[in-house]
Amino acid sequence: MPQLGFGVWQVPDDEAEQAVATALEAGYRSIDTAAFYGNEEGTGRALAASDVTREDLFVTTKLWNTDHGYDATLRAFDASLEKLGLEYLDLYLIHWPLPARGTYVDTYKAFEELLTDGRTRTIGVSNFLPEHLEKLIAESSVIPAVNQIELHPHLQQHALQEFHAERSITTEAWSPLGQGKGLLEVPQIITIARKHNRTPAQVVLRWHLQLGNVVIPKSVTPSRIKENIEVFDFSLDTEDMALISTLNEDRRIGPDPAVFDGG
Repeated sequence: MPQLGFGVWQVPDDEAEQAVATALEAGYRSIDTAAFYGNEEGTGRALAASDVTREDLFVTTKLWNTDHGYDATLRAFDASLEKLGLEYLDLYLIHWPLPARGTYVDTYKAFEELLTDGRTRTIGVSNFLPEHLEKLIAESSVIPAVNQIELHPHLQQHALQEFHAERSITTEAWSPLGQGKGLLEVPQIITIARKHNRTPAQVVLRWHLQLGNVVIPKSVTPSRIKENIEVFDFSLDTEDMALISTLNEDRRIGPDPAVFDGG
């Protein structure tokens, strides 16, 4: 799985084809979508039109909350695969744990079947907290390969990252740039960006990479799509990393997985 991929959250289906095509041209090989995003078809059109071979692509999509449960999961997977125009997925994720419903273990058992059948190469989860992961691991046979979580300098999720490391679960960050809600204007980030002659977004993405996170920035602007992948030719020093670590506020932008029950 490439450490830096391209996310298409909030990209309308009719714009997804061009955005994904631009990303592939810029060098991205990992594409992250979801049933809930409503843009699997546009994403699929871009994948089909690309000169990049299927073996060189890493495609992720996610099961939405209305399709939890064993049989519903299998049907939803088929629908996503058809929209994407693919024969298999590289990674399939449960989008939210929905703990009040108590369905994610049953749902994950369908994921295990899809894995066994070779219809997805890897399975994982998204927005799971340690207590959800503990239950899932105890009651299933495959440890999730990935947990995709909200993670950025204002929400650094140290305890969850440690939990992942102990169980060899990859941490993947959604909203890695804080959704443009002030993070890139933080003085410390701007100072580091000037020091390296980089943009604030590049500094934050580099921070993620050096922590070992998988990261999936989203943009529909061609120049930013290109800018976001140009983060492999510089490094943050120990002082930079320490300064960014002081920015944690445990402040979520998205819902709290402990109570979210969105349909």
